[in-house]
Order: sequence, then C-alpha cells, then structure tokens
Amino acid sequence: METFTDWHTAAAADAGLRERLPPATVDLLADAIAFAAAKHGDQRRPTGAPYLEHLLEALQALVEGARVTDPDVLAAAVLHDLVEDTDVTPDEIAARFGPKIAELVGWVTIPEPEPGEDKAQVKIASFKHLAGAPREAKLVKLADRLSNAQGLRNLKRPERQRAYYAQTVDYIMPLAAGEPWFAAWYADWQAAHADLGS
Repeated sequence: METFTDWHTAAAADAGLRERLPPATVDLLADAIAFAAAKHGDQRRPTGAPYLEHLLEALQALVEGARVTDPDVLAAAVLHDLVEDTDVTPDEIAARFGPKIAELVGWVTIPEPEPGEDKAQVKIASFKHLAGAPREAKLVKLADRLSNAQGLRNLKRPERQRAYYAQTVDYIMPLAAGEPWFAAWYADWQAAHADLGS
C-alpha cells in the first residue's frame, strides 16, 4: 500500500509541487498552505501529529498519486478542514480563494449538530450526501480520508480503528467509483486492514 507522508512541511510540499505543476498553481497552493497553517495553529491530529501534516498528505496524494492538476481541487484539499475545525467562515474562503474553492470545502465540511441531533448521525448523513457531490468534491474527500486511513494503525484504541475502517468501507470507498487510482489505493488499503472488518 502506497503512503503519502513526504510533504510534512511547506518547504517539502513546495519542492514537490514545483516539479509537477505550473507556477500559478504552486503560488495559489503556497498561499493556501500558509493560510491553513496560520488558522489551524497548534492543532493536533488524534495521533498527536501537527495538523498541517494531514493537509499536506491529502495534497500529496492528489498530486503524486491521483495526478490531479486542478488548482481548485488542490487548494480545497489544503483548506478542507478550516470551516469545520477553526473560526474561518465559508465567506472568508470565498473572498480569499474564490467561490469554487469555498463550494468544494462546503461539500466536505461536516456541519455542527443542531440541538437534539446526534453528532455521529450528522457525520454519516454528511458522508451519504457526498454521493451526490460533484467529482471535484469527491476527490477532496477521497484524499482527506486517504491521509487519515493510511495511519489507521496509529490510533490507540482498537475499537476506534474498527469503527473507522467500517465507516471508510461503507461510505468513502464508494466515492472512488470512476476514479481508478483511488479505487485501487482503497482496495489495497482494505486488504491491508482486513482484520479490522472481522
């Protein structure tokens, strides 16, 4: 199973991006990376790793793995957790990066539960909603989940690993239909983690 963990700093990402993308796209992504880094601040992933690493892993998977070159998709991958995990609003993203990128971020943002709503059920409903998303939004979600899924064994609690595995198989892998590279990656991932489904 191929992993994407080489771009854990802005400098490493910049070098990789310059090998593969036009200067204007690299400049856009540098701005997105700097903005995301500033807004996420010292947030950490459940594994304890700096949050920016997750965003850069998603970006690397899209660029090196899936060979995506669409600047809107790539920028949205870097910015995808801002509305969900910081005080950044969709309007701020639209003003700085354009309405298309803000729309893609909106598709992958899990909304806050309303009073009386179950947080887990809201999350599942959000995943189901992605079935009707545009291709670009599905690519962002597939890259987002790939970053987390490739480090699944780093989660300390086995029950959390099993739940994340099941959620990925049930709701995220179907989004890869029609995306051969992602479909193959997730098939390899599923085989490597099959013990979590038993």
